[in-house]
Amino acid sequence: MDYKELNDQLRALVDSIPHRIANLANASALLYSTLDRLNWAGFYEVSGDRLVLGPFQGLPACIEIPMGRGVCGTSANENRTLVVSNVHEFPGHIACDSASNSEIVVPLHIDGRVAYVLDIDSPVFNRFDDADRAGLEEFASILEKAL
Repeated sequence: MDYKELNDQLRALVDSIPHRIANLANASALLYSTLDRLNWAGFYEVSGDRLVLGPFQGLPACIEIPMGRGVCGTSANENRTLVVSNVHEFPGHIACDSASNSEIVVPLHIDGRVAYVLDIDSPVFNRFDDADRAGLEEFASILEKAL
């Protein structure tokens, strides 16, 4: 995957666009249409002690996730990117889609605090690696500036 090109496309989509939901929606559509072997790409927003479903591409998803639970809740709670090769082995995994086998979750920040997580699922085991982590962390950093 050419993350430089993907991230350049994101910059062009969100540059000078002051609409948070529109930017998140376009970002999820860009990821879903560009990255291969995905079955879900989207965002959850931190709301108190929960994550609430935001813009996404894919099948319907869990609406609320408790902070600290599942891959998304753990990523938000620990403020770090998680790359999970096999979600079925992740403690407390929440199966919104039984077809998902691997996942990457990247926190996004507003004013220094986790405000969203980018969640990407794949039906393929071991789908995400360090190159995906680096590319998607840059993607998140670009998007943070537009939030």
